[in-house]
Amino acid sequence: MLSRWSASFTVTKGKSSTQEATGQAVSTAHPPTGKRLKKTPEKKTGNKDCKADIAFLIDGSFNIGQRRFNLQKNFVGKVALMLGIGTEGPHVGLVQASEHPKIEFYLKNFTSAKDVLFAIKEVGFRGGNSNTGKALKHTAQKFFTVDAGVRKGIPKVVVVFIDGWPSDDIEEAGIVAREFGVNVFIVSVAKPIPEELGMVQDVSFVDKAVCRNNGFFSYHMPNWFGTTKYVKPLVQKLCTHEQMMCSKTCYNSVNIAFLIDGSSSVGDSNFRLMLEFVSNIAKTFEISDIGAKIAAVQFTYDQHMEFSFTDYNTKENVLAVIRNIRYMSGGTATGDAISFTVRNVFGPIRESPNKNFLVIVTDGQSYDDVQGPAAAAHDAGITIFSVGVAWAPLDDLKDMASKPKESHAFFTREFTGLEPIVSDVIRGICRDFLESQQ
Repeated sequence: MLSRWSASFTVTKGKSSTQEATGQAVSTAHPPTGKRLKKTPEKKTGNKDCKADIAFLIDGSFNIGQRRFNLQKNFVGKVALMLGIGTEGPHVGLVQASEHPKIEFYLKNFTSAKDVLFAIKEVGFRGGNSNTGKALKHTAQKFFTVDAGVRKGIPKVVVVFIDGWPSDDIEEAGIVAREFGVNVFIVSVAKPIPEELGMVQDVSFVDKAVCRNNGFFSYHMPNWFGTTKYVKPLVQKLCTHEQMMCSKTCYNSVNIAFLIDGSSSVGDSNFRLMLEFVSNIAKTFEISDIGAKIAAVQFTYDQHMEFSFTDYNTKENVLAVIRNIRYMSGGTATGDAISFTVRNVFGPIRESPNKNFLVIVTDGQSYDDVQGPAAAAHDAGITIFSVGVAWAPLDDLKDMASKPKESHAFFTREFTGLEPIVSDVIRGICRDFLESQQ
């Protein structure tokens, strides 16, 4: 994707600073002159190859001063212009760090580059301490909300501009941002010189705040003058989605298959309680074509694929299909059902970057061996949670569950006892997901 990207920029020397760097992915390239933009039909959709929800967190402290503050705004304007803002492309908002952070405009306020540039121009200098940590935390918690225009399944990004060094601690804010699935980039300008290092609270402030300390999320400019050449490399970073490690959370980066016992001992009304249990887990996750995926198999002696990971990619559809699953009734061959699921549900999505989970809900003894098939599933990288009801033997549940067994196997005497297990399974999935990311 990147090669297509980097080959598709036009840099034109325009009359105004905002026209110095225009250019988008080929699919939506505009003529570089402002006048002809109106005729371009794709203008409104923006650059579809760069879907991101981006907050620019600018430095509005006395440290930067009015003049450099304006140069900073010019730079942000050029970056915004080159991103290719539009309804289907990147959306941007702006937060000013000063004594108290101020959200200047949200993602939903503008979807055209022209409006964004005008809004950036209008932002007034606030002054005070930079308090970047406070501003970053505020941005992670208050800026990226659905009401403020955050889109589902699209990377959330904060580009933090720090002139000199932060006046407060930004390590904790970096942790909060990661928990919220926000990718933090730091653009540091005029790093502290050796004589100033004594005044810097934490010399490694950049490493501690960025999404990952791998060099990708930090960017340095020597000063605010002649920054045009830094625009394009920064835009390319912001559009490289596969590098946005912090977008992945347990809610949007898992594949969860449910294996549901449809044997005669369950009975119709208890089967409904099982489906409710499955729905309550599924609805917690951010299901989308690029997010979490859900699948379900019902088993007796036979197996029936109710739906695969690729059949439905909205939460509404998944929940509707779960509600309408028809009860089969029959015997119980859990081992065969596990093998069937590994082969036919997880097999086709072998290339998926998501972490794989299987939640088995059963109410009785299996007529076949469960240990062998479960071990094969574990070897294939599938984490199993086993949930037993009524007559389900504890040995079977433990044999199927992933290690540590006590946090992956659950039992309840009554079907009504499934409800409290919902949060245990969700917590377990998130815990296992986080451990796999370390």
